[in-house]
Amino acid sequence: MINECLTNLGGNYACLAGDISFNVENLQKGFWQFTIDGLAWGAIYALVAVGYTLVFGVLRLINFAHSEIFMLGMFGAYFCLDFILGFTPSGNAYNRGVALTLVYLAVAMLFAMAVSGTAAIGLEAVAYRPLRKRNARPLTFLITAIGMSFVLQEFVHFVLPKIIKGYGGSNAQQPIILVQPKTQFQIFGASVSNITLVIIASALVLALLTDVAINRTKFGRGIRAVAQDPTTATLMGVSRERIIMRTFLIGGMLAGAAALLYTLRVPQGIIYSGGFLLGIKAFSAAVLGGIGNLRGALLGGLILGVMENYGQALFGTQWRDVVAFVLLVLVLLVRPTGILGESLGKARA
Repeated sequence: MINECLTNLGGNYACLAGDISFNVENLQKGFWQFTIDGLAWGAIYALVAVGYTLVFGVLRLINFAHSEIFMLGMFGAYFCLDFILGFTPSGNAYNRGVALTLVYLAVAMLFAMAVSGTAAIGLEAVAYRPLRKRNARPLTFLITAIGMSFVLQEFVHFVLPKIIKGYGGSNAQQPIILVQPKTQFQIFGASVSNITLVIIASALVLALLTDVAINRTKFGRGIRAVAQDPTTATLMGVSRERIIMRTFLIGGMLAGAAALLYTLRVPQGIIYSGGFLLGIKAFSAAVLGGIGNLRGALLGGLILGVMENYGQALFGTQWRDVVAFVLLVLVLLVRPTGILGESLGKARA
């Protein structure tokens, strides 16, 4: 038991009591289950974290509005399932067969990626490009990013319901469930569900494609060149503005893909504020792995997802988010540049 008594100026006391228990037995019994579930969460964090790390590597900008790009992706996936594919929102799961369900999910993911990618490009054009042309200070970019985060939230909160009836507002969307969680097999006594398989497999494929695009293609060389020395890259014929636009596009598309995967995990989580906490965790994952390092963002996301699950097992569900941020602080105390350090603008490979 931890008791803390806080004294205010009037002499009144407000006593806070919290129970912190170390349930090691709970972690030992469910170690592999917590690990597998943590990897699924970490895969989602990793995809969103890539957007943060790419933009930071190229622009030295912490795009705090990226969490709202993720949120717009959730609404995009929902809109596709509802209006385009014709699934009526309800609390019951649809059963259309494995193959057809995967097709529907792929279509919804592509649509979510298109929505998030378009929103990310629009965000860059409206909020950040004018500041670059005026050679604004880094603090101005940071304040603008925070401001745009709230603008996008409030747009979905107050404006979207007037554009599309039943969308946005203060309440979460009524869920559309295409996949009912079912155990497919077990590893060391831990159950691996169909949703976990879809999330991890999709995230790995997207992460691999992104890594190849950044490290093995002409476009990727352009990103690394602009990140390392934008002036020289421009003199060598690389269009800095085009690279920046494509960087936002890639980050936005990955956020859209993560949004669809997140709604598989949390079908009732589609709400105007639904990207805020997850965005902070994804940013923490990017910093944990080494912001500016693509593989660091992926590693940081997986580690964060697993460790917060372990923390939940040890201390209780209410401490899940606390453990994630305490882990970030501890790692940065030992290694300020993150686990893999910064590389996009230095080694940039």
